[in-house]
Amino acid sequence: MDLLEAHGQALRAFGDALRAAGAADWDHRTPCAEWTVRDLVNHLVAEQLWAPSLLAGATLDDVGDRFDGDVLGEDPVAAWDAAAEAAREAFLDNSVLERTVHLSFGLVPAREYAWQMTVDAAVHAWDLAIALGLPNPVTEPLAERLLDIVRPWVDDWQGLGLFDPPVAVHARAGAAARLVALLGRDPR
Repeated sequence: MDLLEAHGQALRAFGDALRAAGAADWDHRTPCAEWTVRDLVNHLVAEQLWAPSLLAGATLDDVGDRFDGDVLGEDPVAAWDAAAEAAREAFLDNSVLERTVHLSFGLVPAREYAWQMTVDAAVHAWDLAIALGLPNPVTEPLAERLLDIVRPWVDDWQGLGLFDPPVAVHARAGAAARLVALLGRDPR
């Protein structure tokens, strides 16, 4: 599975879980320690809002605080749909993956940024599904591909506050369970 296919699947997985949220679900706790469903969705929408600017060459200072605070408004699903569509279009732009983007930790190849965004969308799709009592929306093929990408990065990510330490899983656990466990979630 190539990067752009994985990216599209991860965005769809999150969007599908989000569309299942009801009016009473926004204050539910998620596997992300301090986030409610609304906080989690706000985080993912804000990330998508950043992508077009960063891929176009903007720095963090250029973007400033435009996407701080509540970016969901009265219709979180519409906010997600618009932000995800804009991010998706930016990643699909001709030769964008050959560029470099400015992130909080320095200059990063756009291809690496795209994989990070894909991993984040997929793992948070799982978080959202768990919070809503839904089945895991991340397919095994997508999870298997993301495991290949994430394994070399996990040690570098420890201690940065991005993810909790890996959780042990059974040797026969599926790819999706292994992915979320590697990134500090208990898939049981």
